[in-house]
Amino acid sequence: MSPFKEKYGPVALVAGASEGLGAARSRSLAAEGLDLVLIARRDEPLQRISIEIAAEYQVNVLPICCDLSSPDATSHILRALGNTTVNCVVYNAASSFIGPFLHAPASTHAQIAAVNVSGTLQLLHALAPSMLTQKRGAVVLMSSLAGFRGSGFLATCAASKAFIRVLAESLWYEWKSKGVDVIACCAGATATPNYIRSMPGKTSFAAPQPQKPEAVVKECMRKLGKVPSFTSGSGNKLAAFLMQHIFSRKKAINIMGNSTRKMYRIEY
Repeated sequence: MSPFKEKYGPVALVAGASEGLGAARSRSLAAEGLDLVLIARRDEPLQRISIEIAAEYQVNVLPICCDLSSPDATSHILRALGNTTVNCVVYNAASSFIGPFLHAPASTHAQIAAVNVSGTLQLLHALAPSMLTQKRGAVVLMSSLAGFRGSGFLATCAASKAFIRVLAESLWYEWKSKGVDVIACCAGATATPNYIRSMPGKTSFAAPQPQKPEAVVKECMRKLGKVPSFTSGSGNKLAAFLMQHIFSRKKAINIMGNSTRKMYRIEY
């Protein structure tokens, strides 16, 4: 039995598991010998990765096709779980809109908040009690560098990522003496299929290169149980340091907004 499985338990749930960071996290957990519950909105890629992981790592995989923005998403997940006890929760699911705030309808912003904020709260509230009762478990929440300050043209997503980071840090304090480790992974640009599909341009020669999902996951596994949150990648750590400790908040917000505008060629 791997040290990770022995410490945290035999079953992990990954929300947003069909590709990118979620798929990389799922493979990493399967490599530790954990059985998986994989959640994603699109059924075809979810079924495909579930079959691949089960065959490659010889673990049990339960796929649950679910739209996490739905009000009954958590109830649907709990019904599908049945008597299965989850020991590790990875909330990797996320929704975003890139562009001027008013260029998207209110329903889009509500959907982002439903996936990124409400979905996280509801799923944790449902699954954490069993981990606390057993006095072992792990929670990994996916935040972002965009959540460290105002991020123009990413307003709702950035605000939700700030919420996620503070939530994780708060629960880290509450649960650290109860055997449950919590961490917020604050990533920068990551070469996921969603990121590539957004067709970002290069903002400057000095901008950090997008990380590979596997590198983010590997660092997160090392940090879990040691810190309440972390910024992944050396380039992102430097950028975060400059934004938080060298530049004024006003300047940092302007840099973020200007970078996003240039990266996505936003006319405003």
